[in-house]
Amino acid sequence: MLKDITLGQYYFADSILHRLDPRVKLFGTVLYIVSLFVFKGLIGFVLATAFLIAMIGLSKVPVKMMLKGIKAIWILILITALCNLLFTPGDDLVALGIIHITHQGVFNAVFFSIRLIYLVLGTSVMTLTTTPNKLTDGLEKGLRCLTLIRVPVHEIAMMMSIALRFVPLLGEETDRIKKAQMARGADFEGGNIFKKAKSLIPLLVPLFVSAFHRATDLALAMEARCYHGGEGRTKMKPLKYESRDYVGYVVVVIYLLVMITIRVLENIGILNFSIR
Repeated sequence: MLKDITLGQYYFADSILHRLDPRVKLFGTVLYIVSLFVFKGLIGFVLATAFLIAMIGLSKVPVKMMLKGIKAIWILILITALCNLLFTPGDDLVALGIIHITHQGVFNAVFFSIRLIYLVLGTSVMTLTTTPNKLTDGLEKGLRCLTLIRVPVHEIAMMMSIALRFVPLLGEETDRIKKAQMARGADFEGGNIFKKAKSLIPLLVPLFVSAFHRATDLALAMEARCYHGGEGRTKMKPLKYESRDYVGYVVVVIYLLVMITIRVLENIGILNFSIR
C-alpha cells in the first residue's frame, strides 16, 4: 500500500505549477482545503471540481498518477461512507431491523467521500509539483512570523521534509522485503483475515528495523555535517517572488471569495441548487 502513496513523491515536468513559488502552492492548497468545507450546494461542488481539474491540467502530471494516491486511502473512504450511511438520522430510505439507511445518510456518504477524495487530490497536486527541498524552504519562509513567539519553524519544516522523503523510500523497501519473503515461501494473500494479519509480521519487522537504521544513518550524517538547527543557516537558492506568483495568489483568493459568496447566497435562499 505504501508504494501507492503519492505524498512525498515528485513528478518532473515543465509546467506553470512547477515554476510557482512553493509558498504560493502551500497557501493555495490551504485555501482549497478550506473551500471544501465551505460549499454545500451543487454550484459550489461544480466550481471546486472545475478548479481541481484545471490545476491537474496545468500541472501536466498524469491523471493516473494522481488517482494512485486515492488507492492508498480507499479503506478510509469506505469507512467514512459506511459511518455516514448507517449512523445519520433522517427520513428512512431502507429499514432492515436495526439498520436504517436514510436519504440524509446517502447524501452524507457520497458528499464526505468526495470531499476526502478532493482533499487528497488537491494535496497531491502540491507535492507532485514541488520538490521536498523547496517545500521545506516554502514552509519555513511562510511560517517565519511564528519565530517571534519561539516556535521552532525550521525544525518543524525539517521534520516534515524528512517524513515526506521517507514515504517513497519505505514504499520501495516494503516492496523489496515482500518480494524477498515471497521468494522464501511467504504467503501474503491466502487464508482468512487473521492469517493475513499474521503473515504481515515477516514484512513489518524487517521494515521497522530498516526504518530505524535509515533514521540512525541520517542522524549521524547530519551530525557529521555540523547541523545544529536553523539559526545562522543560509540558502544556496533563496526564494524570490516573481510576477506569476502574485497572479497565483490572486487566483486562489478570488476562488475562495467566490466559494464563500456562493455559500452566503445559498444560506439566504437566492441560490437553491442543492445537491441533497
